[in-house]
Amino acid sequence: MKIGIDARSILNPEKGDAIGVGHYTYQLIRHLLKIDKENEYVIFFDFRVREKDVKKFAGPNVKIKFYPYSDYKKYLPGAYSEILGTATLQKEKLDVLHSTSALNRIPMGYNGKTVVTFHDMSMYSIPQYLSAVKRTRNKTIARLMGRKVDKIIAVSSSIKNDVEKFIGVPTEKTQVVYSGLDQRFFEESEISVAKVLGKYDITKKYILFLGTLEPSKNITRLLEAFAKFKTQQKQKNSGKFEYQLVLAGKRGWLSQEYLQIIKDLSLTKDVVFTGYVIGDELVPLFRSAEFFVMPSLYEGFGMTVLEAFATKTPAILANVSSLPEIAGEAAYFINPLDTAELAEAIGKFATDENLRASYIAKGLEQAKKFDWDKTARETLEIYKSLK
Repeated sequence: MKIGIDARSILNPEKGDAIGVGHYTYQLIRHLLKIDKENEYVIFFDFRVREKDVKKFAGPNVKIKFYPYSDYKKYLPGAYSEILGTATLQKEKLDVLHSTSALNRIPMGYNGKTVVTFHDMSMYSIPQYLSAVKRTRNKTIARLMGRKVDKIIAVSSSIKNDVEKFIGVPTEKTQVVYSGLDQRFFEESEISVAKVLGKYDITKKYILFLGTLEPSKNITRLLEAFAKFKTQQKQKNSGKFEYQLVLAGKRGWLSQEYLQIIKDLSLTKDVVFTGYVIGDELVPLFRSAEFFVMPSLYEGFGMTVLEAFATKTPAILANVSSLPEIAGEAAYFINPLDTAELAEAIGKFATDENLRASYIAKGLEQAKKFDWDKTARETLEIYKSLK
């Protein structure tokens, strides 16, 4: 077979790597090439990516292609995508083309066999927490791709259900293939804990959140719950408070509002913003946290939950969308709309070492179930089914 994979979410010079999709694409390609030496792969990158940056994908059964440059793209983006994109893909005479995100649109003029991975349906499930532009754009592209492609890969059953419910595709068209977990999260990091904590000015015991700082992550309620926890702790400990809340991740839509909320809640000295955290720093950041909290209003998969589990970090999670499915019984679940319940859970985890220990053991076992080789094998079977 000749298999094409759209890898434009990796090494994108204009937008930077799409954190979740970029990681998925990189790991999927890496493990497909590891397990499959028989089929030919054509990997498509953005035309601005330097050739030396894609050498890691080279192999005897691999062909690297770049989407073509056009001076007219900024004036005619639709025409560019349709005409040049279609021509580039058709020229390769692929048996199957895989777009690793529904938002990486396959040209409508392309008539070969196609697969698309859906990671996110928040534009339908929680539209009020997305900007109008993003919501409208994502809905339009998701509908187009859902109806056009031959097979849909959903990264969770939650996504599969939403795709069928909101886009109206038949159930047999969509197959759940769970993402894997990078094995480095099970290992000790070469970077020292002291170096990472010093870099981000983390000076106390801390509670960790990791993700893009935006409304869908429920950051405002997390801050309010942390403020309640702070008040309770000071009352119990003669005015002392020995915790920080570390918000790790890049700033997203409306994130500037959190600074004022923090000020209003008298948390200025208690909340740490790290910005985007590079991969090598994640393991020590997780391992040193007292516990992890993800009160999101929606998650398509929830990779950071598995990362917490693998690093022996107990987790408090929202009981929504894919999170119960991915975490199983290995996390403590709360209603993300109930600030008091979240504050109570934080208080329990902070004061009950045995409770944290019980979730550490369960989390480690749950994380071991998610393997990239398995993801690659199941994805390859989908390709073969379309031949």
